[in-house]
Amino acid sequence: MLRSIATFLCLRCQPVTALPLNLRSRATHSVAENQQTVEALYDLSVDIQKVRKLKGWVLLQSPAYTKEVAELLKNMGASGPIIAHILTSHPEAVLCNPEQIYTQKELWMSVCPNQRELVGVIEKFPASFFTSSSHHDNQRNNISYFQSLNLNKRVITKLMASAPQSFSRPVEQNELMVHTLQHAYQELGGEEANMKIWLQKLLSQNPFVLLKPPEVLRENFLFLRDKGFSTPQLLHLLSRLKGFVAELNPDSMRHTLLYSQDTIGCSETELRGIILRCPALLYYPESTLAERFEGLLSAGISMCQITATPTVLELTTQIVNYRIQQLKARGYDIRTGSLEVLNGTKKDFEMSFGKLQLRRERPLFNPVAPLKADD
Repeated sequence: MLRSIATFLCLRCQPVTALPLNLRSRATHSVAENQQTVEALYDLSVDIQKVRKLKGWVLLQSPAYTKEVAELLKNMGASGPIIAHILTSHPEAVLCNPEQIYTQKELWMSVCPNQRELVGVIEKFPASFFTSSSHHDNQRNNISYFQSLNLNKRVITKLMASAPQSFSRPVEQNELMVHTLQHAYQELGGEEANMKIWLQKLLSQNPFVLLKPPEVLRENFLFLRDKGFSTPQLLHLLSRLKGFVAELNPDSMRHTLLYSQDTIGCSETELRGIILRCPALLYYPESTLAERFEGLLSAGISMCQITATPTVLELTTQIVNYRIQQLKARGYDIRTGSLEVLNGTKKDFEMSFGKLQLRRERPLFNPVAPLKADD
């Protein structure tokens, strides 16, 4: 009895030859993946391994329109490498019905100057272009609304690319936020003639302001008014904060203001003057400000210098230290000079640094010194 059972088990447990790793992987993928999609993506030089790792679910879907999507992009002027880049970073594009994509193209071309620029937008923001067809009506209505405001087409394109959520929702929500911004601008004394330019600049600098509840804007202005900012000063802050006034909240501003006043050792009036020159102080958290104050003070810079040029606090400690070393190498002592030379973008600093270097190398001209004559 036992012998027969043992013989049966031996026959059932015969060794099976294992597949090589590469064949096992291919067999596993081939069971579930849409092979037509995989092969089409291979032909387009798409990084399949990256797609499998990050968005492998796309390869399991059917139907897919890989060739059709690639052909549409090609007809718009996209090169092979650009198509491969788009489909690698956003493979979901192959799941979009061609009719849906053509409709989307027509919508975007109503605000894009030409197809070449649209390809550039798709390359940078593919998820904004390849969206659900259920959003087309909202997109169309929102485009019409922003066009009715006489906004520049490039600004509308930037809004669609950077904050697509604001175009996929009902137009009434955007109308409410825009009206709130316009009302705030007028209430604070802004001129009607300049409102379109002001709104265009604000939306261009921070497209996400449209996604914020209008109540946030009102609460922030009420808080700042209670802190002693006048109406013209509030208008100045609204413009300088580049729309980020909607990113703030009274609690965070309260803590930041208390910390800044305590660290600087100034009055509320003096603090308001500093904030008007550097509105960024309102939205940096205490930890960030603490690091930047400490970095500047440890470099030998005085608090008086910081309050005279508070915009230096917008720079990270690493950038400040690098620029100080660059200036020191040219003989400029930041502890006794102006901090203005530290300010600005990389390009701004390089220009200031170049002027300092040129000034040191250029010999002084003495108008009363006798000219040397050739013998």
